[in-house]
Amino acid sequence: MNLEYFIAKRLITAKDYKSSISAPIIKIAISAIAIGIIMMLVSVATGIGLQQKIREKVSAFNGQIIISNYDNNNSEVTLIPISKKQDFYPNFKSIPEVSHIQAIANKAGIIRTENAFEGIIFKGVGADYDWNNIKEYLVEGKLPNFSKSLNEEVIISRFLADRLNLKVGDSFNTFFVKEEQGKMPNSRRFKITGIFNSGFQNFDATYIIGDIRHIQRINKWKSDQIGAFEVFVKDFDNIKTTGEQIYDQTSSNLDSKTIIEKYSYIFDWLRLFDFNIVIILAVMILVATINMVVALLVLILERTQMIGILKALGADNWIVRKIFLYNAFYLIIRGLFWGNLIGISILLIQQYFGVVQLNPENYYVNQAPVYINWGYVFLLNLMTVTVCFLVLLIPSYIITKISPVKAIRFD
Repeated sequence: MNLEYFIAKRLITAKDYKSSISAPIIKIAISAIAIGIIMMLVSVATGIGLQQKIREKVSAFNGQIIISNYDNNNSEVTLIPISKKQDFYPNFKSIPEVSHIQAIANKAGIIRTENAFEGIIFKGVGADYDWNNIKEYLVEGKLPNFSKSLNEEVIISRFLADRLNLKVGDSFNTFFVKEEQGKMPNSRRFKITGIFNSGFQNFDATYIIGDIRHIQRINKWKSDQIGAFEVFVKDFDNIKTTGEQIYDQTSSNLDSKTIIEKYSYIFDWLRLFDFNIVIILAVMILVATINMVVALLVLILERTQMIGILKALGADNWIVRKIFLYNAFYLIIRGLFWGNLIGISILLIQQYFGVVQLNPENYYVNQAPVYINWGYVFLLNLMTVTVCFLVLLIPSYIITKISPVKAIRFD
């Protein structure tokens, strides 16, 4: 084993390569491995990162499972209230996967300023609302406090604030249409305490968040009547199973729907990233293995006389094959080292500095998010080494066909 390692190490010294025809081929093979692992790391990290970030945004502003009246299924606006007096509120004790439940209600309105107006949906929330979910999207001002008396504080999106020429501290009038025919609209004056920017255009262009008691008064609801419940789960990967459990354990007049069902067009689009990632991984590994096979074949051809001498000295085919496989393994490790170094550096730069910007209208985020998981990094490297090494067993079989007599005389 030590002799084999010594010979393999001798084969791959820079001194030998400088005068050999295999030098450029070997450099290309190492570069192919490095570029391949860079592309795989970037595609997996950005693909998973984008999926998680969009999923977090949709969940933060809509909940992960929505429990509502059957009559409200096709509308964002609450028409018929439901009671807060439910067995599952405020704690869904029968389903441990549920982490939080909050009551909300939506009502359509129009914001009117001196120079502009915008149609909006007023999302009413109460003291049970978990602001931690959207705290990171607050870009200016502070979050309102609805835990005590009714107040006029609201947060508004950067998109609406810019269109209406509003800023933190400004007040504006909002008109809510009554359901009864011929009734004058209700007017409320709100004060902006904070501005958020989710990058989720569908929400930013429509919603403002305020006290749910305004909707209860306008609609003449009781204090325990709301529009819907937003449910959060501990593990999003099990949301389908948890959603089915919630549906089974709620009363017959209530419906539950996961955000995957509600925003199916977004999650169907996100699933395409999984397919794209698989294609990129397959192509990169294919390119890397082809280059390594070519490099090994050239190396075998260049060292034909050495192979003959080793066989003449008594080395069997497997010993000689292992020498060249050690050589190939070394080249793969070199490529992986540089590929990981460059690839992880690119991801860290993007994570901390956000160099690559995206259009939120198309991607729902302002910059390309990355997800760095060392388990994935290890698996990608292990997969690359394993596939390349197994494929290289095939060209190394050529060594068994080399005759010592003809190889020594080979020129």
